[in-house]
Amino acid sequence: MENKNIVISLFASAVVMFSACSGGDAEHDATGVFEATEVIVSAEQTGRLMYFDVEEGDKLAKGQQVGLIDTVQLHLRAMQLGATKEAYASRRPDVEAQIAVTRQQLAKAELEVERYAALVSDNAANRKQLDDAENNVRVLRRQLAAQTSQLNNTTGSLNRQMDAAEIERWQVVDQLRKCHITSPIGGTVLDKYAEAGEYATPGKPLFKVADVSDMMLRAYVTAPQLTSIKIGQKVKVYADIGEDGSREYRGVVTWIADKAEFTPKTIQTRDERANLVYAVKVKVVNADGLVKIGMYGEVDF
Repeated sequence: MENKNIVISLFASAVVMFSACSGGDAEHDATGVFEATEVIVSAEQTGRLMYFDVEEGDKLAKGQQVGLIDTVQLHLRAMQLGATKEAYASRRPDVEAQIAVTRQQLAKAELEVERYAALVSDNAANRKQLDDAENNVRVLRRQLAAQTSQLNNTTGSLNRQMDAAEIERWQVVDQLRKCHITSPIGGTVLDKYAEAGEYATPGKPLFKVADVSDMMLRAYVTAPQLTSIKIGQKVKVYADIGEDGSREYRGVVTWIADKAEFTPKTIQTRDERANLVYAVKVKVVNADGLVKIGMYGEVDF
């Protein structure tokens, strides 16, 4: 009888211990998958990849150059447009120099008018001589105005042609800039789609880079949970790192969906009976680099 009592006591203690252990592993509020800002970098110009120094796993800084598309033809085109602009500039007339003779003739004619006017007033010359001198002044003034207008029009036309050549040259310079392949964000190279020596065309993917320093946990919550969540709220995030269990991080809610959706098959919500859920994004600083894209995570609000 005593042995039977001992067995019963041991069984009861085991049940209590199992219940305590089960209760200690509290269910988290929501489950999701970690994401990162991913950018696929594509070629923007046509030509052969002269070099392409990037490998999967490389860490790149924002704006870091990793490749170059052949620039010879574009460089020659830029030089040609620069020479065209200089040719237009050399054809611009020197307005003041070309109208200087007419100005001198006009000044002399105006003096003749003054001289004949004085002679006419003294009855030393007839009126016809004064009229001829005044008519000569009017002719020279119209000639000067016509010359000035024509030269200014020529100068303006050449200036516009110079501006057009300069704009086209800057377009080529922009195309030259786009031959330099750079990373638009700081991050880690996830995939590489091309090799040096291949022929690139605009839109051809070259590599994929992701910013894994700031990860985003996309989790799903039910409507009752939604009432206790707000943007900017600080939460606890747990990353599932496999056999080592989970690691806790601090996170901030940055986005809440305004429409419900059906629960994704890969996601378990707190209430598995709920068909409609709301997506939320929680930003996590991946300081230790252990959080990976596609890794499962949990969050407590």
